[in-house]
Amino acid sequence: TGVVPFVALLLLQRRPVAGRALLVSGSGCPSHGLCRSNVQEQTRRQVAVLNATAQELFSLYLKCQGEPFSSESDKLCNPAGIFFPAFRVNRTSERKEVMVAMYKLFAFLNASLGNITRDQEELNPTAKELLERLHNTTKTTRGLISNLTCLLCKNYNIFQVDVRYGDSSKGKSTFKKKQQGCQVLRKYVQVIGQAARVLLPHLSPS
Repeated sequence: TGVVPFVALLLLQRRPVAGRALLVSGSGCPSHGLCRSNVQEQTRRQVAVLNATAQELFSLYLKCQGEPFSSESDKLCNPAGIFFPAFRVNRTSERKEVMVAMYKLFAFLNASLGNITRDQEELNPTAKELLERLHNTTKTTRGLISNLTCLLCKNYNIFQVDVRYGDSSKGKSTFKKKQQGCQVLRKYVQVIGQAARVLLPHLSPS
């Protein structure tokens, strides 16, 4: 457990690790000039893209894992047994609370995508379409994290957020690696729609 500045935290998220950073607010935010003028609209687009492509990513992932995942996904990909950030905000929640919850969600997702992509590069190196979708989703997620970082600093002077990451799949069996990936992606499909419904109204033009 420790306090990790946003810049260092973003670098950490490139590695599939489990860790924490504590939520504080203060004078440590970088210059607000780092925010792009269209940061809210860009954030809206990124969330919309992730929401629109989540189910396709999950379906393609299942297809590439083969049996028994293709025919027993409801059983094998049930995410009940894995950690996933709680998402308890709704449309009536305070905007600050929503933004912090979003950061936790997408920081976790970014690290999880790193795990999944690494495993698929090892297990399915010829699955070019899947790997491309994973890389594109990761790229969009990292851009979204950058924009959420900017909005949290600019609007609320928050520059560190408590983030818990999932377990790394390193050292696990092939089956467990595939299962962990499908559990995370199944949960992602369930949560991203809710996240989009909650966040987008808070980013609507004034």
